[in-house]
Formats: sequence, C-alpha cells, structure tokens
Amino acid sequence: MTIHKEGYRTIALAALLFGCINVLSFVFLSASFPWISDVIFFATLFILLFLISFFRIPKRTLTIDANKIICPADGKVVVIEEITDDEYFKDKRIQVSIFMSPLNVHVNRNAISGTVKYSHYHPGKYLVAWHPKSSTENERHSVVVENEKGIILVKQIAGALAKRICNYLTVGQNVKQDEEMGFIKFGSRVDVLLPLGCTINVNLNEAVKGGVTVLASW
Repeated sequence: MTIHKEGYRTIALAALLFGCINVLSFVFLSASFPWISDVIFFATLFILLFLISFFRIPKRTLTIDANKIICPADGKVVVIEEITDDEYFKDKRIQVSIFMSPLNVHVNRNAISGTVKYSHYHPGKYLVAWHPKSSTENERHSVVVENEKGIILVKQIAGALAKRICNYLTVGQNVKQDEEMGFIKFGSRVDVLLPLGCTINVNLNEAVKGGVTVLASW
C-alpha cells in the first residue's frame, strides 16, 4: 500500500496537529486528569489513522481489456438507468452511478483507453452524493473519452463532505485504461454515461473496485 500524492499535505498537517495537541495534553492534563489525556490521545490517533487510510492506494491486479469498460471508482452501485444527457451527448445514455463512502479508496481511474474529447469543471451545490439531483446540481467534473469501440462520459461529483475534486485530464490527451484520472476528497460519487448498446456487467447495490471490476462491455 502507498499514500496518494493528494494526501501528503493533509496527512503532514494532521500529524503536526496530533503531536502538538498531545504534547499540550501531556503537559497540562496528564498529571491531574490522566483519563482526559488518554481520550484525547486515542481520539486524535483515530483521526490521523483515518486520514492515512483515506488516501491509501492498495496494491491490485488491474483489469485491462479493450472490449470492457472498467469501473473508475471503488464503492457501491446506486443507479443503473436510462437517462437523457443534457451536458454533452444530448441524447439517451445508460447511467451507472457509484457511491464512494469515506471508507472507500478514492483514486479514480480511466474506464477505457482513448482520447479525451471533453473536460469541464462545473461549480455547484454539495447535496448528499446519493441525492438524485447531485448528478446535475453538485460541484462536478465531466470527462469524455473516445476510442475505436465507442465514447463514454465519466463524471466526478462532490458530495456533502467532498469539497475538492482533482482531475488530471486535458482535452486532446491520450489516456490508458486504469491510469489515474483524478481523486475526490472525503466521500463522493462517480457517474458513467454509456452508449445504449452496452451490456451492463454490474448490479444495483454491488460493491465494485476501481480498475478491477468490469462495469460494462461494448
């Protein structure tokens, strides 16, 4: 397991605060109120370990298959439905949505190899990630990737806690399946808009792994 680059600053700051708080606790509380000092230590240690866990990148055998569309994120499938896309395609698509809890790995990966045709950040609200309107009203970043098999849109969506979306792709860039496309901090959602002819390989409420689980087939 390694730590994602987006976590270096956050973890360093958390470790500094952990040290400062517990030094002060030891100096001023440990003699008179040792139980309070212990509570502070374990509470701050829990927060520090949670942050380290949040930014983890576990070692995995990634799935690479040009005929498959791979899950871009860890989490649980919360939506599989036909929708009309108003942002890019202006037609009907199959939307598969993955909810990412704070306990999930938050690295987002390219679902397919291809060329980035569209990359756009949308400011917006911070509705809970499972809210039906979060796909169109929340802060989000949409990326369209196309190859010889077809074209898909992947949308990183902020949630009630997620206040920062990181996206590393630019228009015209050639990307490879399973490489990092971005990161979302502290709970979020990822929508994938697929052509109607795709075969969906996941089910509602199924737990999926980014870069591993096959989301759909061309």
